[in-house]
Amino acid sequence: MSAVAAGSGELPVACLCGPTASGKTALALALAARLPLEIVSVDAALVYRGLDIGTAKPTPAERAGVPHHLIDIREPTESYSAGAFLQDVEPLLAAIHARGRLPLLVGGTMLYFRVLQRGLAHLPTADPGLRAALAARAAAEGWPALHAELHRVDPVAAARIAPQDAQRIQRALEVHHLSGRPLSAHWQQQRVPARPILHLALIDPDRARLHRRIEARFTRMLQAGFVEEVRALRQRYPGLSLALPAMRAVGYRQVWARLEGELDDAQLLARGVAATRQLAKRQLTALRAEPALIRLDPLAPDRVRRAECDLRSFFGA
Repeated sequence: MSAVAAGSGELPVACLCGPTASGKTALALALAARLPLEIVSVDAALVYRGLDIGTAKPTPAERAGVPHHLIDIREPTESYSAGAFLQDVEPLLAAIHARGRLPLLVGGTMLYFRVLQRGLAHLPTADPGLRAALAARAAAEGWPALHAELHRVDPVAAARIAPQDAQRIQRALEVHHLSGRPLSAHWQQQRVPARPILHLALIDPDRARLHRRIEARFTRMLQAGFVEEVRALRQRYPGLSLALPAMRAVGYRQVWARLEGELDDAQLLARGVAATRQLAKRQLTALRAEPALIRLDPLAPDRVRRAECDLRSFFGA
């Protein structure tokens, strides 16, 4: 066990986060070539089988070369949550340490990083009927209208949730309806684990460069068969719909609209890029709230060496 782990009650973990298209997978694989790492995905979309191109999922060859976890563990017709992630990740961390290896959590789902660091409030379980009612209201009124309602009943939660973040708005209103208390009140009572965590973050100081990478990557996804991937998913899973979390992954809703004839190819590219930029903006906003980040420039020539040094120092490796 590492020196850090021996001196604390919780097993240490290293996190590599950053906005979409910042180069997290490439850096993680480079680090795994230098250190005895196992990669744990922290991505709400990579858990779904068949969502490969549009999520930039690590390739089978990449996953064969380095142990990866929490990828392809759900069907796209199923749901996954922060609570499920926490239940899955805790035994994984223990098993990785028991093998004498080091866990590197990699991804961009900031909520999952947050529950790992701060614990999870005890919230009421999902109510399918209430969720359907909220989704129907959103279809008629728009998610910004429901966000305005959330602001009235829970301004603290509303300040942390974007007006277009359908999944989190829905959950916050659901918790308020079911418990009679705002979601933010539950947050205040959550358990905070005493876990040593190293936070590495790929953050480009030039936002325009990130935007160019986002456009280039979405273009490559379309060229690689993103539309065909979603068409095949719709054929394979008759119950698949835009109401399911898997199809809320960035880009998938826009491709769905293309298959419905609502967008042409140029509009698909433009809207897909815009949606991805909005996701990156939300991720960067969440990262700004983290006080102990070690920032790495995604294009810096020494980023691998610097990250390796930080990991060795943290784990005592």
